[in-house]
Amino acid sequence: MPAKSKDIRPGGRSARVRAAVHRATVDLVHEVGADKVTVPAVARRAGVNPSSVYRRWGTISALLADVAAQRQEEGAPQLLGDLRKDLEQVAVWTLTDLSRPGGVAFFRAEVAPDVDDRRAGLRECLQRVSTRFEAALEAAARRGDATPSLERVLDRVVAPLYFRVVFSIPETDEHYARALVTELCDPGPATPPAHPA
Repeated sequence: MPAKSKDIRPGGRSARVRAAVHRATVDLVHEVGADKVTVPAVARRAGVNPSSVYRRWGTISALLADVAAQRQEEGAPQLLGDLRKDLEQVAVWTLTDLSRPGGVAFFRAEVAPDVDDRRAGLRECLQRVSTRFEAALEAAARRGDATPSLERVLDRVVAPLYFRVVFSIPETDEHYARALVTELCDPGPATPPAHPA
């Protein structure tokens, strides 16, 4: 299972090792693909003993999932005070994170072969994605705006984005992400086009 941030002391040796291992992991995923990354290779690239990596993460799947978790926490957009704009920002951010080099590989790592690890990884991934959208929904609710449920947002925005990126469906871009939010906030009789004609 992924290492927890609370286990890392900011600024200490543990944090430096984690940062070096994360950098090495990302570099290797870009160079050879996630399926060919091994703990010994990561350790060599990071300049640490393989036993340190095994002790903290246990498996390469757990390490990849931990890197994915950190990547998803970076660059969160600031809320603008308008529900549609806020949801659009988060949808585009989610798509950008998933589409960048290694994004799908890290997501797949969270869907680990081991059943228990897979369940834990999926729960953590869902929680991180949910938290992104919850902030916008809660802010809108405090303003007294009508808001869709989180489940509806996950069904109508998040699920299509993940599906299309994982299966490399063309024209899954910023326009498509914004169109999903438009349909969610202002549903019409027809599904929005995936891309302008």
